[in-house]
Amino acid sequence: MVGLDPLELIPSANKELESFAETLILHTDAPTSVDEIVNRIGDADAVLLSHRTNLTREALERCPNVKYIGMCCSLYSPESANVDINYANSRNITVKGVRDYGDEGVVEYVISELVRCLHGFGTTPDGKPRKPWSGTPREITGLKAGIVGLGKSGGMVADALHFFGANITYFARSEKPEAKEKGYKFLPLDELLEVNEMVITCLNKNTVLLHENEFSKLGNHKILFNTGLSPAWDAEPFEKWLETGNNVVYCDTLGALGNKQLLGKPNVNCLEVSTGRTQQAFVRLSEKVLANLTAYFKKQ
Repeated sequence: MVGLDPLELIPSANKELESFAETLILHTDAPTSVDEIVNRIGDADAVLLSHRTNLTREALERCPNVKYIGMCCSLYSPESANVDINYANSRNITVKGVRDYGDEGVVEYVISELVRCLHGFGTTPDGKPRKPWSGTPREITGLKAGIVGLGKSGGMVADALHFFGANITYFARSEKPEAKEKGYKFLPLDELLEVNEMVITCLNKNTVLLHENEFSKLGNHKILFNTGLSPAWDAEPFEKWLETGNNVVYCDTLGALGNKQLLGKPNVNCLEVSTGRTQQAFVRLSEKVLANLTAYFKKQ
């Protein structure tokens, strides 16, 4: 078994990995080429990797012994994965990833930044004192908040905002009965963008739903959060929307923002830190990676 790069597992989990393998090799840096990935895998039959490394068909074709790939990172769909899952499946290689291990930190980030925005705490990205969003400090109570994507993360953000008194509407691929029971109303995307003062996109990587029409519907004096791993928008209409001066965007990572040139703008708030990478998240990640391995070996 080989770990291609730093896996971000807790020390006890790294030690437990030894029980699954005759030989365990863990690398402490990320490979920089396909050749290096192939050399690291060698004749290993199991591979572990983090979000830092892309395991492509080209690499896998040169590693005929691989039978198991453990993604020590999120797996939402084959299209958004950093492993060529379709090719791996064609070779009967088992690919396992994890989900829902860093959502708690993301929820805390949204609440923290929203409170700072509404109350006017701290400074803007260009170093000026932040003014309350509405001119006068206000609470989350009564805020109209729209969630785009009501999966695990989006649902947790919605619940947290609802706890603080926000009015929740959402858009998803289908209406969710459990959300209706909580009082959350399903809206078509255009309507959700129009009626809400705050919109949060909680989408899978490489999922883009906000185009020119959607930003036209969103309009001015709006708060936009993106908690995904990549931009939820087309770049040109997004940047045009930002230039109105009455809108503000929040992203934790540069990957979620999409354009480094936007950093420093007074209405662009990007921490350049993954808020899901917490002490507790690494524990949950480790537990799920080990659980995937345990389930795989029980079937062998």
